[in-house]
Amino acid sequence: MVSVLNFKSNPKSTYVGILVLLSFFLLSDYMPLIPSLSEWVTPPVALFLGLCFALICGEAYPAFNKKASKYLLQYSVVGLGFGMNLQASLASGKEGMEFTIVSVVVTMVLGMLIGRKLLKINRDTAYLVSSGTAICGGSAIAAVAPVIKADESRISVALGTVFVLNAIGLFLFPVLGHAIGLDEQQFGTWAAIAIHDTSSVVGAAAAYGERALEVATTVKLTRALWIIPLALVSSVIFKGDGRKISVPWFILFFIVAILANTYLLTDYPQIGSAISHLARKSLIITMFFIGASLTPAVLKSVGIRPMIQGVILWVGISLLSLGYILWW
Repeated sequence: MVSVLNFKSNPKSTYVGILVLLSFFLLSDYMPLIPSLSEWVTPPVALFLGLCFALICGEAYPAFNKKASKYLLQYSVVGLGFGMNLQASLASGKEGMEFTIVSVVVTMVLGMLIGRKLLKINRDTAYLVSSGTAICGGSAIAAVAPVIKADESRISVALGTVFVLNAIGLFLFPVLGHAIGLDEQQFGTWAAIAIHDTSSVVGAAAAYGERALEVATTVKLTRALWIIPLALVSSVIFKGDGRKISVPWFILFFIVAILANTYLLTDYPQIGSAISHLARKSLIITMFFIGASLTPAVLKSVGIRPMIQGVILWVGISLLSLGYILWW
């Protein structure tokens, strides 16, 4: 009890202490004369530590935490590209790309029917939750929100809904994948389609295996490109300002990284491997930042009806995509 109270009374010190400890363990691989301590620090562990901190201590450095999670994720994804080969990545992502168009359209239509007709949710909130589920979570919501001119409260509800489900998915999907008996190719495709945000997709796939990570990253980032047509269609439906569409440019840098590794670093594979290895460590730190954002206030702001909409859509797309993967 005393230790918990101390944590609560010094949230900033606790936050810094956990972050320093995680960084030290992860970077121990690069420290001479120090045994590697990084094996136990996996994406789910880092997310769990961040989540425990947020629930016990609340917020600490919220502005830094938000920016760090956003940009470090983008840098990590680009770095992962240096560990991939173009031909192999295209072959891995083909199956997921074939399913993308159908799943995006079906998710958007069902999401609006469930949100508006069944649960009577505000139109903007229902549309944002559907968008986040259909494509790539927070990135899709951030891109579509200004196009439909959604206010801050509805954006927060949609982001909170998707964020809670992301945290659950990061823990749950690897367990389900092993229980079902999915191989790494199948799991990578499933995670990329059924889990919302890129961060949780990559985190879950990294916990499943090397091949799963490569497949999931390729399929997810290909899927994320659908933000652009979704935002354009949204601007027509809602008569918003199409000039405000936000494009996730890190996806393009990810493609550049794959091209560089495939055609420029063929004689120096150790360079691409080193960058990719470091990117995976920075991704784990990103998981802590994300978990530390899931405070009781965020959970409270979500509300029950948007969460029900999010869960129904999530379960639906998960089962539909799993059936497609196992059937084909």
